[in-house]
Amino acid sequence: MTETTVRVPLRDDARRLAGMVVAMVVGMLLLGPLWRAGAERLGGTDVLARADVGALVMATDMGLGMAAWMWHRGHGWAATAEMVAVMYVPFLLLLPPWWAGLVGDDALMLGGHLLMLPAMALVALRHRHAHPAPGRRHPVAAAVARRWPTGLAVLMTVDLWVAPTVFSPWTLLVLPAGYLLIGTWRRQWGDRRNLAWQLAGLAGWGGLAAGALLGPDGLAGVLVGLGWLGHAAWDLAHHRTGRVVPRGYAEWCGVLDVAVGLTTLLAVLSG
Repeated sequence: MTETTVRVPLRDDARRLAGMVVAMVVGMLLLGPLWRAGAERLGGTDVLARADVGALVMATDMGLGMAAWMWHRGHGWAATAEMVAVMYVPFLLLLPPWWAGLVGDDALMLGGHLLMLPAMALVALRHRHAHPAPGRRHPVAAAVARRWPTGLAVLMTVDLWVAPTVFSPWTLLVLPAGYLLIGTWRRQWGDRRNLAWQLAGLAGWGGLAAGALLGPDGLAGVLVGLGWLGHAAWDLAHHRTGRVVPRGYAEWCGVLDVAVGLTTLLAVLSG
């Protein structure tokens, strides 16, 4: 794999760095549940709960996500190796003070991430003139790339299928609020009917949240689950029209809503 030297605007640097950060988060979301499931089966839950082990596991998850993304984008091996090393170095610098009892668990995790971001920026600047030369993508990879909102929603809800939970009724208010905030930012209220529908949605999910808060626990969980599933239909309608929110957001939100709604109902049935 080769790279060519070109002049790259700082805006492109920021975009590439943002993509790497997303890849790190995806790596943690995808691999985190696998570590926990493996630890439970092997009886290593206490070991995984240690801050030093957790930090290195997290660095591994982020590094694998980073490496996969940089390979997909066609970055050279030197740049990829340096960026993956950045996931580990901040934690390795802070582990000796942690082992000596000079810093606590929170300081280890927070300090590692705070040191990681400028280190990533330095590596990105070091290779900023190396333009990646991606190879031809496999049709499956291309299809996954086109459906990235769905993939992101699935990764974000992996834990819910492993350990279903009943979400708070207050979360129902987040669903219409997201549309109102994004629609305002995108200046979508020129057609007052759009705003009227969003306010009606806010009233509807607000009433559902109130019913869940005032009802018994079992009924509350059912109402919350149905509320999330109902919002998936709302997402589908907006995805078809392309109004108020971008289609990518509607797709992501719809898949997320289905997963949360179904796992909430599963939690109620198994409770």
